[in-house]
Amino acid sequence: MRTYGLIGLPLGHSFSKKYFSEKFEKLKIENCAYQNFEIPDVSLVKEIIQAHEDLRGLNVTIPYKESVIAHLDDIDAEAKLIGSVNCIHIDEMRQTIGYNTDAYGFYHSIKPFLENKYERALILGTGGSSKAVAYVLKKLGLKVYFATRNPKDSFHISYKELTLENIIHFPLIINTTPVGMSPEVDECPDIPYEGLTEKHFLYDLIYNPEETLFLKKGKEKGAQISNGKLMLQLQAEKSWQIWNR
Repeated sequence: MRTYGLIGLPLGHSFSKKYFSEKFEKLKIENCAYQNFEIPDVSLVKEIIQAHEDLRGLNVTIPYKESVIAHLDDIDAEAKLIGSVNCIHIDEMRQTIGYNTDAYGFYHSIKPFLENKYERALILGTGGSSKAVAYVLKKLGLKVYFATRNPKDSFHISYKELTLENIIHFPLIINTTPVGMSPEVDECPDIPYEGLTEKHFLYDLIYNPEETLFLKKGKEKGAQISNGKLMLQLQAEKSWQIWNR
């Protein structure tokens, strides 16, 4: 039996267990299972691995994508550049290697929309997911800024500083925060939506609900929108490839 799983807190929002369970059933893979491991502290990942000898891989979600790195034996070169891990491979010697498949998923889900028409982007949030998004956008040649409650450098902008006048300078806006995720569907990031136009493209990493309030408000202004469902599917398949090398 081979077991795979997900660590994070909370995990009620996650699609991973359902996705992989359906994948195993569809492909008639009878010797695989996927479990959720909701842990209050990231250091418990080592205990989980020790307690489950058949565990071959883990996905990592909020809030542990950055902090889990300190608890791994090694980390892939790209994940090291990004500074975030959302996939862990456990080899035959029980050694743990961290990877980032978020970047792969985001790149292949957003690239068809770009067509070299954006020069700069505003990323809402500065967590582990935002690092993968920023890594991809920079590789595509975009200048990247971050909206955050606590600015720490010149590329950070306080939400309070975002105005109707300057939001026009960020035609590509990506939400990497959990704000608006089910069940809190009546919430959205605090940006001046009145300044959005049909020239904007709003991308939300959230996939539940499929159309968040953030996306709805953009749609009302004529902006192009996309949720993170395809990104999640792509990163999940990339994780599966890594686990089964």
